[in-house]
Amino acid sequence: MKILVVDDMPLMRHVLINMLRRLEYADITEATDGIQAMSYLKKQAFDLLVTDLNMPKMDGSTLIDKVKHELNCADTAILVVTCEDNKRILLKLISAKIDGIMVKPFCLKTLEKQLAYIATKRGKQNQKNQVL
Repeated sequence: MKILVVDDMPLMRHVLINMLRRLEYADITEATDGIQAMSYLKKQAFDLLVTDLNMPKMDGSTLIDKVKHELNCADTAILVVTCEDNKRILLKLISAKIDGIMVKPFCLKTLEKQLAYIATKRGKQNQKNQVL
């Protein structure tokens, strides 16, 4: 599975990447903001986009909107990682038809459960070397 992790905080990106590796996902690319993520998404297909919401240059909500409407990446699952607990914002994300949300802080088990949920939701097997 090809995964793009987007977060402006290097520590958070590395935590996520290490967690994904512990879950035996190896094909991982990292981006520091939505603009860099868009440049990667225009060049190659990803099975999963894991993005933070609050980032400079282009925030996660704008990135999600562009992925859904400009790039037409319907096959890319989207998992949002955020410290946001505002109900209005979370409902907006849900209405954007993302595949999952994790509120920081979270543990490895939470990530594992979200990935399993996304695989089930999309009706595909959750195998490490296959698409969700």
